[in-house]
Amino acid sequence: MQGKEEALMSLTTIILMLVTGWLAVAAAMLWGVLRITRRHHPSYKPPHAAVESEKPAAHPASAH
Repeated sequence: MQGKEEALMSLTTIILMLVTGWLAVAAAMLWGVLRITRRHHPSYKPPHAAVESEKPAAHPASAH
């Protein structure tokens, strides 16, 4: 070791990496929340589907 030159990151680099990491975590959390809400949202039934469900089934289910 000839000199005491330490490899230190500058303050600007540290702040930039901190903000970049925070944005990456925030984007990942937002992606996860949007994925869960899209998967678990209540299904939309058109108005005409409700009319069809009021009719009795042609072949009712029977227990075995």
